[in-house]
Amino acid sequence: MVITSVGEDAHRVDALLDLGGDERLADGVRQLADARPEAVMWACTSGSFVFGPEGARQQAAKVAAAAGVPASSTSIAFVDALRHLGIERVAIAASYPHDVAEHFVRFLAADGIEVVAMGSHGIITAAEVGTLEPRRVEQMVTAADHPDAQAVLVPDTAMHTLAIIDRLEAAVGKPVLTANQVTVWKGLQLAGAVPAIAGLGWLFEERL
Repeated sequence: MVITSVGEDAHRVDALLDLGGDERLADGVRQLADARPEAVMWACTSGSFVFGPEGARQQAAKVAAAAGVPASSTSIAFVDALRHLGIERVAIAASYPHDVAEHFVRFLAADGIEVVAMGSHGIITAAEVGTLEPRRVEQMVTAADHPDAQAVLVPDTAMHTLAIIDRLEAAVGKPVLTANQVTVWKGLQLAGAVPAIAGLGWLFEERL
């Protein structure tokens, strides 16, 4: 089940702090109650990383307490997925303005993840991000890549990436972790187990 709640659609720090505020998240949890979920994900990257690592953990803890089930967020899922894959150096293909993307860089750095390259594209609204064609997303990923990066991160849940992850990984020859992909992965992990799923990239491949 998915609950969507948006105030002002803007990749600005003030708008993102409102988006990830306690009252909005609590309302989302209340709307999920009838579905009786086994886990809950706050499925927003920028609406969690702008709060910093501790703030993001507090968000997840409050959602978990209100829902009565394990909870996490997309930003935390990125870090957990990188740890799972043993990755320490990344490039970022960000749709956001540079100042917002820098918050993600600092968020990752706090957990020991080095960002060796970043492309930021100054797109203000999630609505516009959602219109990006697959070819444009691929161009953003290949442009952001760096020889020293072990993976490329695509941190925007508004970007349609799930259907093209294999294509993106083939284009750069390394893992590509996208916001919706890591959100699904973390949610499944919290609910009990992550199955191998074809088409969802290196993160979902079965390893012996």
